[in-house]
Amino acid sequence: MPVRFGVLGCAEIAQRRTIPGLLAHPDIELVAVASRDANKAARFAAEFGCAAMTGYQRLLDDDDISAIYLPLPAMLHADWVERALLAGKHVLVEKPLGSSHFQAVELTELAREKRLVLLENMMFLQHSQHRRAAELLADGAIGELRSFSSTFTIPPKPPDDIRYQAAGGGALLDIGCYPVRTAMYFLGDDLTVDGAVLRHDRARGVVLSGAALLTNAAGVIAHLNFGLEHSYRSDYEFAGSTGRLVVDRAFTPPPSYAPVLRLHRQSGTDEIALPPEDQFQAMLNFFVAAVRGDEETSTSVAETVRLARMLDTIAIRAHTVYTRPGPYCEPGFN
Repeated sequence: MPVRFGVLGCAEIAQRRTIPGLLAHPDIELVAVASRDANKAARFAAEFGCAAMTGYQRLLDDDDISAIYLPLPAMLHADWVERALLAGKHVLVEKPLGSSHFQAVELTELAREKRLVLLENMMFLQHSQHRRAAELLADGAIGELRSFSSTFTIPPKPPDDIRYQAAGGGALLDIGCYPVRTAMYFLGDDLTVDGAVLRHDRARGVVLSGAALLTNAAGVIAHLNFGLEHSYRSDYEFAGSTGRLVVDRAFTPPPSYAPVLRLHRQSGTDEIALPPEDQFQAMLNFFVAAVRGDEETSTSVAETVRLARMLDTIAIRAHTVYTRPGPYCEPGFN
């Protein structure tokens, strides 16, 4: 029996990526989309062949829906995740799960009590290129690991974009979570925050970009950069005692993209080609299996809580620089 989904909100990412992915999945049925705007809900429903609902609560009250995909602005996530769980729905929520470590703990505990699946959509971790990178490190391909660096930046969006509003969460929660989560994935659970800088638009009350310096108990240093006011970049690199390993298009590779991991050593550069992969379909596979009881989610949940704590720590310890946003330019990336 398919998992019957409702989409809570008509965000761009839902229209462009998520709803087509739901429709393409053999074990998912899209039942309805909901918006506070009746016309927007009707347009989405007509485009994707499902029911339209005006108001988010109507979607949660529908007994025919067993799971919710939630792409609302970041600062609305915690409230509507809680309501969805209390309504008995499994939830796949866009990052971040909440705006704080406290909210992440509360929501994951509620999901556990209700015996419902709650997953933060960190779909990039489902891509096999990261597992291959971990294997190369474990095999000593670059010797002893000394440092890690990662950057995720996107060009400026139009001035009215939700990312430039407090409700959107700003660059740390929306973009910075990717390199931070990647550092956690590769460097372990003993990372400490040793420094950070956040560029903050005082007038809008939102972080535009930033950087963080982390270390683990083994002394491996992580340099992380993120922002909403740069040219597009999405990569990470490991520096070891005998070489470097570079991964490009690390966070948002399209399904048709064939990754190439580059291994730089004294003897030359090796390119390790991998097949194309749809990381969103992989995430949906994991979510459906978890709903059916075929996958264990405790590790993913624990990492979500750890990530929230790490982002809180970066925000608390950061030196804040107040600035104004740069000019809007095209094209944009998500």
